[in-house]
Amino acid sequence: MLIVPQQGPGKSRMHVTIVENTRVTHHGQVGVALHEAAARIDLVKPWAGQVLPGRLETDALVVFGGEQSARDDHSHPYLPRLAGLMAETAAAGKAVLGICLGAQVFARGLGAENILGAAPEFGWCDVALTPDGADDPLTAALPPDFPIFQWHSDTFSLPPGATRLAGSATAQNQSFRFGRAGYATQFHFEASRAVVEDWSRTFPDLVERLSPGWHDARAALAAKRGVAADVHGLALARAWVGLI
Repeated sequence: MLIVPQQGPGKSRMHVTIVENTRVTHHGQVGVALHEAAARIDLVKPWAGQVLPGRLETDALVVFGGEQSARDDHSHPYLPRLAGLMAETAAAGKAVLGICLGAQVFARGLGAENILGAAPEFGWCDVALTPDGADDPLTAALPPDFPIFQWHSDTFSLPPGATRLAGSATAQNQSFRFGRAGYATQFHFEASRAVVEDWSRTFPDLVERLSPGWHDARAALAAKRGVAADVHGLALARAWVGLI
C-alpha cells in the first residue's frame, strides 16, 4: 500500500499556471524559484491550440515571451483573452508575472498602448530603477542600475493605475506593478547564461542579425555582464514567488 503523507503546515501548497507563447520557451530563473518553493505547475500552450482557463483557479499566473506581437490577433487569436485573464487575475489580488511578450500582453489587458517595432534591444543591457522601484517588494534588492538580458523590438505605454518600476534608454517602461502583485518586465530576467547560450544555438542566424558578431563575443559578454545578470534575475524570481 502506498501511503501519501499529509501536507504539514510548513509544506508549500503553491499552485501556479504558466502560459507559454512559443515553441522554444525556457522557464529559467523563474523555474528555479518555483521549484525551490515546491510549486505545482499547470502548463498551458495556447499557441498550440490549448485552451486558456476562463478564470484563474490557481494561486498565480506566469506568461512568458514569444516572437509574435501583443496585437497579432490574426495569427494568435487567443491574445485578447490572455490579456483579459492577466488583468482580471491581477485585479483580484493574485500574483501575475508577464515577461517580454507577457509584459506587453499584460499592458494591453490594462488598457495601455502597444508600440510595435520602436524599441529594439538585444543582449545584456542596462536597466535603471525608478524611485518607486527602489522601494518595491520585487525590485528593492536590486542595485539602482543593473545589467539584464533583453530581446525585443516592441514596447508599451504605462497602463493606467500602474506603477513604473524600471526603465532604460531605449524603452522607458521596462517594468511595472499593478495591484498587489501584478508585475511586468520587458527584460528577460528568467534568461540565465545557460538560457542565452541555448537561444544562441537554436537561433544562430537570427541572433547574429540582431547583434553582428554576437557568437564571437557572447562568451566574453556572459563573463562580463551575464554573471551579475544571473544574480539579479534569480533575486527577482525569488522575490516574485515570495509574493504568491
